[in-house]
Amino acid sequence: MRVRTGSVALITGGARGIGLGIARALAQRGVRLVLTDVDAPALRRSGEELAELTDVRTHRLDVRDRVAFAAVADEAEQEFGEVDLLFNNAGIVPFSTVDEMTYDKWDLALDVNLNGVVNGVQTFLPRMAGRGRGHIVNTASGAGLVADPNFLYVTAKFAVVGLSESLRLAAAGRGVEVSVLCPGPVDTGIVAHTRSLEAGVGLPDDLVPSVEAFLRSGPGIDEVGEGVVAAVEAGKQWIFTGDEVRVWVRKRMEALLESA
Repeated sequence: MRVRTGSVALITGGARGIGLGIARALAQRGVRLVLTDVDAPALRRSGEELAELTDVRTHRLDVRDRVAFAAVADEAEQEFGEVDLLFNNAGIVPFSTVDEMTYDKWDLALDVNLNGVVNGVQTFLPRMAGRGRGHIVNTASGAGLVADPNFLYVTAKFAVVGLSESLRLAAAGRGVEVSVLCPGPVDTGIVAHTRSLEAGVGLPDDLVPSVEAFLRSGPGIDEVGEGVVAAVEAGKQWIFTGDEVRVWVRKRMEALLESA
């Protein structure tokens, strides 16, 4: 889908990290922005920054809240017109060992990382399909293609990949494109942000330094944002931020085929 000056994009988790990188790339192209996030101070700062480049509206939104999601959509379309681009980007990195898993941890992980995407799709896809145009980008992870031991995170991200691939087939005849973003390491601050949300859900202290170092080894958010927008314009189904996952995807596919 061509990213046009004056078109409208809504980005969840748009105040920081990859969401902010995408917002900056779109703002440079004259796209009007609707940013949502649970972090009100970060949302205010990002809104002020981007307002120097384009028209921006900010809304504090917890993507688990379906009623609030619909209200934001209605208000955005009243102010700016039809939303052409939806980036279901909000997410967290919950963690649990097998011995410490609880229903509450499962609920938080799935409600934010999976149901938050579902809520965005359910809110906007019928509107886009009714107009016969639009593009949805759902943020998953490289861990949505190849599993690691963080089963809370992996479960949701595998589901987002499957949702996106299936939805792309289902929506193709309605003029709506669907892509899935599967980032490798990107320095987004998501580890600290998750730990600030709820005690006992984020990564434990002993894992934080190594995970944060791994995330810092990847590209910056602005490079990722430019790559995502370029991929949207090229109509790509899968969007990556580097080559880190390639070798592991190949090994997984080979193992699957050998087991068939």
